[in-house]
Amino acid sequence: MTVTDPSNRSHRTAPTTTRAFLAQAGRSVRDDDAFVTREVPLAPLRPHDLLVRVEAVSVNPVDTKSRHGLRSGTKQLGWDASGVVEAVGPAVTRFAVGDAVWYAGALDRPGTNAELHVVDARIVGRRPTSLDHAEAAALPLTGITAWETLFERFRLTEHSTGTLLVVGAPGGVGSVLVQLAKARTGLTVVGTAGRPESREWVTAMGADHVVDHRDLVRNVRAVAPEGVQYVFTAHSAGNVQAFADLVQPFGEITAIDDPRGLDLYPLKRKSIAWHWELMFTRSSFSTPDMAEQGRLLDALADLVDAGRVRSTVTSLVQGFDAAGLREAHRQVADGTAIGKVVVAR
Repeated sequence: MTVTDPSNRSHRTAPTTTRAFLAQAGRSVRDDDAFVTREVPLAPLRPHDLLVRVEAVSVNPVDTKSRHGLRSGTKQLGWDASGVVEAVGPAVTRFAVGDAVWYAGALDRPGTNAELHVVDARIVGRRPTSLDHAEAAALPLTGITAWETLFERFRLTEHSTGTLLVVGAPGGVGSVLVQLAKARTGLTVVGTAGRPESREWVTAMGADHVVDHRDLVRNVRAVAPEGVQYVFTAHSAGNVQAFADLVQPFGEITAIDDPRGLDLYPLKRKSIAWHWELMFTRSSFSTPDMAEQGRLLDALADLVDAGRVRSTVTSLVQGFDAAGLREAHRQVADGTAIGKVVVAR
């Protein structure tokens, strides 16, 4: 069944259902039915919405957490996506049918693990012309998180100097954040990594120094004797005292993890600021500046096309279906992935 597309700029009809690949509660990634294929309804397009034919998605830790958290039934997961616009809502002005786009979705709408997906155009950007869909799908969620950390939480500019410590630099966000810091600021970047392959990856991303995350204070002091002004952390639990030792007075920390009962008191003596970063905040609360996410994705695409930021895909699973998603979740769930795992048609 189809309905007339609400956009006056397209005469296509918009489908009312799509094939989706749903996570099942009570299953592990070793189970053949961890993901199942179902025909599901598509919500009618709101004025600012796009209907996108999804060509590739990537799997993030938030995907695996959401799958583990399922208590019953099924759920359409997925945030990162790269695809082609199939229909547009009447208030959309930045995109037209046929445009290649990338985005990271929203927590309060169905996920991107479906052949067709409805998303608010204000959080969508143009796909970099230099990347294919699989390469592009690796970047939106991590790119938005890294961008908001550096240029909104820390308020850095091209004139900013000092030292940035990236804890968890081989991960998806860390991989983009290192690149952005080197491309758009004057900061010295110190990344943490443990395994030799992780250290090689962080160096390839552009970090000035790579140190072992074990014995953090001693290893960071070896390359930054005066300490650091900024810390990005994906691993806060057990590290607050180390941050208090390493960060200079009036320095700043941004965290993306969510350890329960975190005690920040050790930071008070140096007046160190602690920021939380969640790229879903704008879409979850429909903030007045929600369109900033679309604009920053366009700016990130410009950096990619200029050769200043590269895709962070390290594992490509061919087959955008239930089996492909199960394999991608298996790779991410073991916690040792470097860069990003992508599933593509």
